[in-house]
Amino acid sequence: MDRVLTVLGTWTFDPFLGFGLIACAGAYLWALRTLKRRGQSPPWPRRYTSCFFSGLALTWFVLLGPIGAYDDIFFWAHMTQHLTIMMVAAPLLVLGAPVLLLLRVSSRGFRRRHVVPVLRSRAVAALTHPVVSWMLFAGVLVGTHFSPFYEFALEHQPVHKYVEHSLYLGAALAYYYPLLSPTPAPNRLPYGLRAVSLSLMMVPEAMSGFFIYASSYLRYPYYGTVSRPFGPAPLRDQQFGGALMWAGSMIVDSIWVAMAVHEWLRSEERLARQIDLETLARATLPASRPE
Repeated sequence: MDRVLTVLGTWTFDPFLGFGLIACAGAYLWALRTLKRRGQSPPWPRRYTSCFFSGLALTWFVLLGPIGAYDDIFFWAHMTQHLTIMMVAAPLLVLGAPVLLLLRVSSRGFRRRHVVPVLRSRAVAALTHPVVSWMLFAGVLVGTHFSPFYEFALEHQPVHKYVEHSLYLGAALAYYYPLLSPTPAPNRLPYGLRAVSLSLMMVPEAMSGFFIYASSYLRYPYYGTVSRPFGPAPLRDQQFGGALMWAGSMIVDSIWVAMAVHEWLRSEERLARQIDLETLARATLPASRPE
């Protein structure tokens, strides 16, 4: 129990990451206040706000909280960061609809000159294409864990903090944007294909965790050189981290798949209701008399 309290009470702070997250929260709150002052309709959904700030809070916790304080000592803490950033925080940020909020709060001229051209650019269309973003997400996940990059990032803290985490967050935002974002986008998939894409993503996620868990040697020698105040030995730590990704990714992805299937069923129900209303309307129209 004392060790748990020690871990939970250990926090760190990086000015660049900390002030960046604070700036994101401040910009979102400013936009919400602007919408409220203007009295624009419809009102901004509270679930969007809850999702966005939940994503920011989780990002803060795993980067600057206890997880971030021990990510250079324990492999399981590092894997918790990756799992949270890529599979929980990023989709929550997307569900917060910051792009839609920007479109609603900005002036017509600013939208026409700056926001809309960026959203319709070839770069954004390419990065958020469902096939490209799936391969990017899987490529970043597998490539960073099964290449010398991971060890290099551990040995060079700026790469770990600013490059590796940016890769994870950027790839995840690009992947989840056409699947979960409430913002209209040219690459939006039908509901059924969203569930298929999310289901297929379990393969690289779970297999990465399994191969790390099943390794009989220390894949990342850096963890064998650091002093551990407590906790498992390096190899046991690696196996625990692999199991965490293996099981955790399947659990988290199952939640997103269930949400996608739920939205799919709701869309089918709305379509069926619309067809029934149109059929009823045609049936009740008076027949035209021949002249």
